[in-house]
Amino acid sequence: MNDRGVVVFGLLVLAYAMAGAAACGGGGTQADRLGVGAQCAIDGDCQDEPDAGQRCLLQFKGGYCGIQACTGDATCPAGSACVLHSDGINYCFRICIDKPECNRHRALDNEANCSSNVTFVDGANNRKACVPPSGS
Repeated sequence: MNDRGVVVFGLLVLAYAMAGAAACGGGGTQADRLGVGAQCAIDGDCQDEPDAGQRCLLQFKGGYCGIQACTGDATCPAGSACVLHSDGINYCFRICIDKPECNRHRALDNEANCSSNVTFVDGANNRKACVPPSGS
């Protein structure tokens, strides 16, 4: 293999490695990296960045990695939005297009729904959010 072939081969290997890292959570939005919306049992199950404030919200069935008491989208990780839940509390919920996005890290019996039928604190702007099932 000549030098050009080695360079092309190296670039292909790098591209596949980067694609694999993105598929395993190494890329995407801040919400993807933190696992916002993932099922959890304790705070330690949720990834957190300094001062992000993500916790395991046990008021939802299966737990929900997220942030409670947000005041607007700016207080949520990128890729999530501040939603006023039916319990009267604001939460940072993952933004979604369809239901499978909400359940990559959730068991079938604890599936979240991708819903536009929520109150976004900063306005819906044609968005949907992953809403976890109520109850523990």
